[in-house]
Amino acid sequence: MARVRLSVAERREELLQAAVEQIEARGVAAVRIADVAAALGVSNALVLYHFATKEKLVAAAFTHAAQGDLARLRRVLGRRTTALRRLRAAVRWYAPTGQAKGWRLWIEGWAAALREPALQEVTRDLDREWKAAIAEVIAEGVAADEFRCPDPMGAALRLTALLDGLAVQMTSYRGAVSRARAQEWVDEALARELGLEREALTASSR
Repeated sequence: MARVRLSVAERREELLQAAVEQIEARGVAAVRIADVAAALGVSNALVLYHFATKEKLVAAAFTHAAQGDLARLRRVLGRRTTALRRLRAAVRWYAPTGQAKGWRLWIEGWAAALREPALQEVTRDLDREWKAAIAEVIAEGVAADEFRCPDPMGAALRLTALLDGLAVQMTSYRGAVSRARAQEWVDEALARELGLEREALTASSR
């Protein structure tokens, strides 16, 4: 069956998505240009035409994944509702107990970034944008007198550090922490950072 002819942008998108899936399945170190090509039924030469080297493909794949995650975050935080509801929705989506996918990908990315400067830049930029977005909504809630938080950026850093750590535990060590327990800890941490009782978070979702 003949493949549909794609535009350059569409082909690049297809290759990046395949690369993300192969990295999740095989890991950064093991994935090959040939794996990405085989997943799509194309030649190695086509992949190399678009990305030149495996390192460039991997960095572009992580950038692609980061942009997707940030777009989803902006949609969640851009809803027309209270800052508290938006914040709780974002934290719940980000958490390894929620609907966010790809934690295995980002754990792979963090490890590989120790040796790959280009990948380190991608993961660092994503981390900064997440923290800045969370801090901005916390500041909005403080301004609207929804809750109290003297240090929105510090709160954002502590919350994302907790979520990242739980993701490593729950992804790397199956059963180390139950989903229910992790969600309880996340809610408690969020309430504490905002100067609220935990019950206020439940009430905000109704």
